[in-house]
Amino acid sequence: MGDGDDQQSLSQSIKGRLQEGVQDSVFRDKGLLDPDAVIDEDRIVGRDEQLEDIITYLRPALQGNRPPNMLLYGPSGTGKSLIINAVCQQVIELANSQDIDFGVVEINCQTLKSHDRAVYQLVENAAAKAGVEVGVPQSGVSTSQKLNRFYDILSEHFESVIIILDEVDLLVGRQRDPNDEPAYSKLLYQLSRASQLGRIDQHVSVAALTNDPRFMEELDGRAESSFNPQDVVFSDYDANQLQAILERRRDAFQEGVLEDGIIPLSAAFAAQDHGDARKAIDLFRTAGEIADRAGDDTVHEQHVRDAQEEAERDRTLTQMQGLSSQKKLSLYATAIVPVYSNRNLNAVPSTVAYRVYQYLTELLDTDEKSRDSYLRYMGEAETYNFVTSEKRGRGYGSGVHKEYTFVDDPEVVAETLRSDIRLEEVEQDESLIQSVVNAQIEDFFEG
Repeated sequence: MGDGDDQQSLSQSIKGRLQEGVQDSVFRDKGLLDPDAVIDEDRIVGRDEQLEDIITYLRPALQGNRPPNMLLYGPSGTGKSLIINAVCQQVIELANSQDIDFGVVEINCQTLKSHDRAVYQLVENAAAKAGVEVGVPQSGVSTSQKLNRFYDILSEHFESVIIILDEVDLLVGRQRDPNDEPAYSKLLYQLSRASQLGRIDQHVSVAALTNDPRFMEELDGRAESSFNPQDVVFSDYDANQLQAILERRRDAFQEGVLEDGIIPLSAAFAAQDHGDARKAIDLFRTAGEIADRAGDDTVHEQHVRDAQEEAERDRTLTQMQGLSSQKKLSLYATAIVPVYSNRNLNAVPSTVAYRVYQYLTELLDTDEKSRDSYLRYMGEAETYNFVTSEKRGRGYGSGVHKEYTFVDDPEVVAETLRSDIRLEEVEQDESLIQSVVNAQIEDFFEG
């Protein structure tokens, strides 16, 4: 068989395996589980009041008038972006049917480091919506020139525009002085004053989305006066609402693949995490992905539990990346105490954890820091919300010690850290470490 035949055979094999994976998937329409997907009105849950408010505020765009500016605020994952985008989509369709050029220009401020970068992103997005060239370079021209180009695009291609600034409070900019005006304040002033200053004849309104209920307090006085928004408040979802949200996305999966209890369990996990619908949907999707990876034809509760553990691990890993090696080692030593303990141990005595830390430094041939340093490292872990602590006395004359309780599963914390730095080297001594942990626990409780 020649090289060409081998190549063709390999291509057929890859193609067959790709198609097999698609055909065997538990998903029918995975796009419904994208948290940022624009969804139908009948999939929206528990947001009737907010939906009605935003419909009322945007209706003037269909009547030849300017909609008011809006401030949508509430915790992450409570439907702010979902609702504004769902209503805007319907406004676009109705406007098109009435030959009104209505435009929606949206940016997420989370990754934008400066006022200039935000303005350029607005130009890019407006140009894409209008189907024209950006017309200005990203660097080498002033922010004012970029802003003028943005206004030109809006003037030439739209009769009415809403500008959506998602996570607007994160657009702080490079503040050299604490008294400097934050970038979002300057941007809101410029955008909300554009029509009044004659920079643009079209109706322009701004919808700012934020998690911070005190956002308006941080605005410069001029920006606050010109922005002057209508408030739309979003509260946390409760477990029942989260359950209803997932029920309305059940058809993302093939019929009959979801076992009973999957949706209530996913909703319960997300409700613990401050009622965040985005996390509930992520959990629901990840459970299906885990089922697919395992080649299972149904999604069951263990897949949801595995998805929750995966989410905890990802969150923990992200938070831990900034810690030094010694801080990671201190946290690992503390986490393995309840993991390896023969007792049902929820709170970890600092005395036990520090002795385990000392053993690990010897095992890894690394520097051993003092007990005070260990306590300081764990104090920092507490500020990161990895652990909570409580002081405990052991009776007259025995002094006081700290006890640490992990916010997430200590096994997830330990597993996350074990694969980091050089901690994987200790895996071969796992049984030895387990015996050391239990010896220190018994010594502590019997001492």
